[in-house]
Amino acid sequence: MRVLNYLELASQLDRSGIGTATDQQRAALETTDVDVVTSPWPDSPRAVVSRFANGEGIFADYDIAHCNLIGPGSVAVARHAKRNDIPLVLHAHVTREDFAESFRGSTAVAPALGRYLKWFYSQADLVLCPSEYTKGVLESYPVDAPIRPMSNGVDTEALEGHETLRDEYREKYDMDGMAVFAVGSVFERKGLTMFCELARETDYDFTWFGTYDTGPHGSKTVKYWVNNHPENVTFTGWVDDIRGAYGAGDVYLFPTKNENQGLVVLEAMACGKAVVLRDIPVFEEFYTHGHDCLKCSTKAEFKRALDLLARDPELRARLGENAKATAAEHSLDRVGERLVEAYEDVQTGAPER
Repeated sequence: MRVLNYLELASQLDRSGIGTATDQQRAALETTDVDVVTSPWPDSPRAVVSRFANGEGIFADYDIAHCNLIGPGSVAVARHAKRNDIPLVLHAHVTREDFAESFRGSTAVAPALGRYLKWFYSQADLVLCPSEYTKGVLESYPVDAPIRPMSNGVDTEALEGHETLRDEYREKYDMDGMAVFAVGSVFERKGLTMFCELARETDYDFTWFGTYDTGPHGSKTVKYWVNNHPENVTFTGWVDDIRGAYGAGDVYLFPTKNENQGLVVLEAMACGKAVVLRDIPVFEEFYTHGHDCLKCSTKAEFKRALDLLARDPELRARLGENAKATAAEHSLDRVGERLVEAYEDVQTGAPER
């Protein structure tokens, strides 16, 4: 079975949630019999010209098309698949809800995006999405295609050795005591204001490892907090080795407002970190308050959770160990198995399962 696993704008999405999820799909498929191609077009301009001259068309050869984004390249792949009876799998990493409060103007654009996504995803023979929560969101549009939840998984091998970077990264970013941290692009949707307000009302070191945009695309909220952050908050920008973030931090704080799954949570858990989450519906599927995380709804609850973890290192350790076991349930081996099942089902015309 030859499968196109396609991510347009791949170089710009390096280390983004979508980019990481796509990399993990490909890593998971390496352990299977699936032959993966990553571009819908031949690998050189000469090959494209040759195929066109021979009447073969400009697309590469594959049995199944699997797209991970929603832009013009993915639309072209979808149209080609439908014209040529190639089974089409579309991965719903983007929803109207999680696009809001990301970039400047994203909230205003979100309703129109929802209408586009309804049309785009409805072309699929099978829509994959990271969670039951996301499936419900897509059904509410409604998307007219079979929808199957599938965890993005977590690449534990890529995180190995994070402990060895602890001292280097704590010294580099002046982190002391119980270090509270976040990982990923800096967006208000990720709970930026809550993160900074909690820092302002406590004495812990807060560090956000990830890029931020203060240019034309940056939101007013991001610009405000990056330029007016509390003294105990550090925004690192790009870091060379993301393992250093998980090595240096002690408590992963994620007051996000909306997620389709939250890959960074699984990464923090895989590294044995105590995790404090906003109590939103998607996390009900995966995590249990008091067992592998602490869940909070208000700023007062978040503050109490941080203070509790600061007073009780044994609780931090217990939550971290349980979190590590939870992350193990999302191994890439399982992701690979489920992807193969999905591909086989669309080939046989039986995507419902």
